[in-house]
Amino acid sequence: MSKVNTIAPRDTVAPRNFGTVLKDLDWRRYVIYIGFVVVFLFFAVLLRDQGFLSPNNLLNIFRQTATITVIAVGMTYVIACAEIDLSVGSVAGLSSVCTAMALSQWGLVPGILAGLAVGLVVGSINGALVSLLGIPSFLVTLGMLGIAVGVAQWITASAPQPILNDTFNMLFGSGNFGPVPGLVVWSAIFVAIGAVVLNRTRFGRQVLATGGNRNAADFTGINTKRIKFQVLLISAMAASVAGMLYAGRLQSGRFQWGSGDELSAIAAVILGGTSLFGGFGSIVGTLFGALLIGLINNGLILAGLDSSQQQVVRGAIIILAVAMARKK
Repeated sequence: MSKVNTIAPRDTVAPRNFGTVLKDLDWRRYVIYIGFVVVFLFFAVLLRDQGFLSPNNLLNIFRQTATITVIAVGMTYVIACAEIDLSVGSVAGLSSVCTAMALSQWGLVPGILAGLAVGLVVGSINGALVSLLGIPSFLVTLGMLGIAVGVAQWITASAPQPILNDTFNMLFGSGNFGPVPGLVVWSAIFVAIGAVVLNRTRFGRQVLATGGNRNAADFTGINTKRIKFQVLLISAMAASVAGMLYAGRLQSGRFQWGSGDELSAIAAVILGGTSLFGGFGSIVGTLFGALLIGLINNGLILAGLDSSQQQVVRGAIIILAVAMARKK
């Protein structure tokens, strides 16, 4: 009796039609880019006679969103780690006044170091209280918001601190690097470094793992307390740099600089696709989220809306950001 060899048929994969592909596509990953294009086209048509598309106005949008972008890059790490930092706006204001006061007394390098020291001290306090004592980051940073703005107002007696150091002003906001405004260069540097670290390094993977499932991260050997400390330190340091950018661009330090920026930064991060519940983050998405907010603010100003109406729209953006937050 002859032996018959049989060949098992290969598993067949049902062809996917265009409708199935669209159904399976995770639109939350791309909604920020779609939204950016839609809003840009809307204002381009509505405000074409008000100079919205002029090169100077488009460059102004990048300038105006640079400080928010820098803050939001640091905020991306915090939110991806399932934490929150509400103190970044007041840290920027405190950094601006400390930088201005140190510049006037001791010169360029001490002034820069004073601004960075603000982020180092505040970030260390926030990180220690959250990681070591287990206090919720919302409460810690909400309290630090009041402390930082109070200290900044106290040490300056509510008076602006002028900055007359031309080198500092050129490096931090007022000058250009070739044909590119310095503010745009600073934001590009932060976005590039932030994206590489989050997506290509062990630290970035540990941040996402801690935010995604802290217990599982602990079991794999990740020191989640250290990670929480580090992301809050990164956030405060980014805010201190943003404060120096405010100081350089406006050539003065004021406790008001950065007021409300924590809300804009959080909205930019969530609109950019970072999960409000931790475990996923996108620095490039954060950049587009910040640009979208700047685009809307710029368009509303050109459309003639007053500041109160702009606040209403900004609040609506934050609600929209939470509604579109990626869930686990």
